[in-house]
Parts: sequence; structure tokens; C-alpha cells
Amino acid sequence: MSSNPIIETKKATIRFNGLTAVDNVDFRMTGGEAVGIIGPNGAGKTTFFNLLTGLYTPTEGAIFFSGKDITNVPPYRRVTLGIIRTFQLVSVFDSLPVIDNLALSTIRFSDDYGSKRKFLFTNVHSDRIMKVCLEKLEVLGISDKADLMTSELSYGDKRKLEIAVALSLNPKILLLDEPFAGLSDSEIGEVSLIIDRVKTNLSLVIIEHKISRIVDMVGRLCVMHEGRLIADGPPDAVLSDPTVREVYWGKEEGLTCSV
Repeated sequence: MSSNPIIETKKATIRFNGLTAVDNVDFRMTGGEAVGIIGPNGAGKTTFFNLLTGLYTPTEGAIFFSGKDITNVPPYRRVTLGIIRTFQLVSVFDSLPVIDNLALSTIRFSDDYGSKRKFLFTNVHSDRIMKVCLEKLEVLGISDKADLMTSELSYGDKRKLEIAVALSLNPKILLLDEPFAGLSDSEIGEVSLIIDRVKTNLSLVIIEHKISRIVDMVGRLCVMHEGRLIADGPPDAVLSDPTVREVYWGKEEGLTCSV
């Protein structure tokens, strides 16, 4: 694991019509780390992701990737740098076959992509592209559904497809926004195993409300509340922090952290 930060924010702040959604956040993570971000609804977690991925530009502060200031770099360029994310609601093309969802993203970072014009005339169903796509679907456990229309998949399988698409973009850092939302317990177990398997090859940031599902998955846990980062450290220490316990479970004594 490198000691140099792969991504870092300095005093990152964003306001909307006078409302401060992310407030003066200093955050850094090194290559190969797995970091969880938790916090109550409205704490600013997804907005913070939007800052990291370029959907929003901070009102104040700066964002760095591998030491380079990317504060004003647009989202599509951040993707080419290796900053890849998923969304709270699964984002895939229901009107396409499963494998075509993956082909479109796979070819973007293949030798076949030389320009946008060339892309329009590229055979996305070439044997080489299809082989790569099937291998990725195999990793996610849905290769047997490659030819189905995406609309026919269960929500859990759509989530797996979304992760497969994200991985096909060659992420250096993968940001997962509530990957377990809407999944059954068995689907959560399957997706957890997939995330555990792929995180060894990249840096991972995961937002999740189901805290018990990620405490063994990440080496650090960060807590956001009212736009601020109020705790950052090993999961056990963070969940025992009095301020964190008050934010989540109130001041009553005897409450546990098993959520």
C-alpha cells in the first residue's frame, strides 16, 4: 500500500442556496485502502461523492488525485483517470442485453477506441470484446444471463451488472454508493463477496447504511454528520466514539452498534 494519497480533499465545501451540504472536509486515502463512509440521512455522503467524481464543483476547497489538482476537472475526464462510481439507484440500460451494457464500457478502454468517430464504426460484438465481457460477467456470477434483456434481471443482478460495468472502466479508485440498498439478505451476501474479491486490486470507498455489512470489509470508517467529517479511524474505535454513538443512537446508555 502506497503512503501517498490517491485521492485527497482539502477544506472541501459546497453550498446550495445558502445551505451547506459538505462543510470543510479534509479527507485522504492511500492507494489500496478500503474506506467506509457512514452517517445519518442527509449527512452529505452522496454529495461528497459527487464532489470527488466531479458532478459538483466545490464552493470552497480543493480536490486532488494522485497529487494533481482535479477540482475543476469534469466527470468524464475523471473517469479516464480511474475515478469510477456506482449510484444509489442502479444505473444500467434496461433496453439492452446484459452483455451489451458491458460491451459499451469495455470498448471505451480497449485498443479499439481511438476516437469517438471510430467508436461509432467499431464492432462491439467482436470475439475479443465478447470474451472480455463474458469473463467480467463470470467474476460477478451472471455470465449465464449475458444474452437476457437487462430489464429481465432481478434488482440484485442489475447491481452486479452495474459493478461489472464499473470494473470494466479500469478503476484505480471505486466509489460504491449504497451497493446493498434494495437487496435481499442473500443478495447482500453475494455482492459482499464480490466486493471483497475485487477490492484487492484497487482503492475502495463505500457509502452504506447497513454498517454491520461493511465493518469487516474496510480498514477505516469515516462518519459524516451535517456535512462535516466527525470521526475517522478503525471501525471498532469509530463505532465506540461517544459522538458517533450519540449521532446514531442518542444519549441513552446500553445501546449497541449492531446495525
